[in-house]
Amino acid sequence: MKTKTLIALFGLALLSYQNLLAQETNKSSAKINIDSLLEKKMSDAGIVGMSAAIILNKKVDWMKSYGYADKKNKVPFTSSTVMNIASVSKTFTGVCLMKAVEQGKVSLDEDINTYLPFKIINPDYPGEKITLRQLATHTSSLNDRYPFYMDSTYFYNGSKPEALATFIKNYFSKDGKYYSKENFLKSKPGSEYNYSNIATGLAGYILEIRTGEKLSDYGKKHIFDPLKMSHSGWSLAEIDTNKHARLYQKQGDTINQIPWYEGTTYPDGGIRTSVEELSHFFIALLNNGAYGHAKLLQKKSVDEMLRFQFNAQNKPENILLNKLNSGIFWATKLGATRIGHNGSDPGVRVFMLADLSKKIGVILFFNTSLSDKEESRFFDIYNAVYQYASGLDKKR
Repeated sequence: MKTKTLIALFGLALLSYQNLLAQETNKSSAKINIDSLLEKKMSDAGIVGMSAAIILNKKVDWMKSYGYADKKNKVPFTSSTVMNIASVSKTFTGVCLMKAVEQGKVSLDEDINTYLPFKIINPDYPGEKITLRQLATHTSSLNDRYPFYMDSTYFYNGSKPEALATFIKNYFSKDGKYYSKENFLKSKPGSEYNYSNIATGLAGYILEIRTGEKLSDYGKKHIFDPLKMSHSGWSLAEIDTNKHARLYQKQGDTINQIPWYEGTTYPDGGIRTSVEELSHFFIALLNNGAYGHAKLLQKKSVDEMLRFQFNAQNKPENILLNKLNSGIFWATKLGATRIGHNGSDPGVRVFMLADLSKKIGVILFFNTSLSDKEESRFFDIYNAVYQYASGLDKKR
């Protein structure tokens, strides 16, 4: 969910990634002790716990965990440790959206005001419609107003978030108590890329209206149950908290535990799952919607969700296609060399990325936040795991 600062750091992280790629490529994959390498990188960074999975040709080939889910009580982090996955949750909202499209409940290109009990209108472009496709590609002109978003949508220590429907109306309706013209960009809907968590919350709210179910219930029925993700959920109440990792933030040389939290706009970052169970979901997306005998979506729906929505004739004005493209709550990463989604929130960092051929996939969970200047350390670890995966792939 916390993405504004990460976009600013993208260039630095990409440069670091490219340098490390060159370094690691020169090493013989047969001689790399991946456990020692990752444990050293974790220790150097101050990361408390992590788990990783490598997916080769749509199957889990390797899965390992390191460090602690609970440092104080020496509980090891495992592949079944549950953790909130921040913005990787958006891909689940994307699957729910495409399922609702299949069911004829919504259209990606209909004016969202067709579905809403109140009007959402960009005050600078009152005659322009906003669509679900725009919400899902972050081109809707809807804006996360900072610091309001972080200050008002995160709830700690068991306090309960405001209802999604109430928040969305208060934020976007002219008579709402959170309404501001700053909730909208001064750009025409569809013309500018602007990553928006609240727009994802709005998409989830529309799905709740059109399906007649809470998004968490709809997602359980159409994702968790068929994929046997029995320890996953959209809130703390839906999971076994005994399996949930403790969360940590590194501040200077100190690593502090922080309390669990929940978010009002939960469709943008509320999923809690494990590396093991997230691998089921990722494989299904990379495999035309299928995992084992389960089928999440029709192939044409997966194709639409994952296809690059921007091209030379139809793209936001501020996008370079060789740097960034978007699917339906799906994106390119690392200079358009990877597809999938990443996630960052207090105490968590998550990667769910595959190469463009969908041959090699990597999932990473970290239960520790680092400072912005240390963000590249996560990419160092991602790179090490990806290079190890490439070596495994060559051996198969």
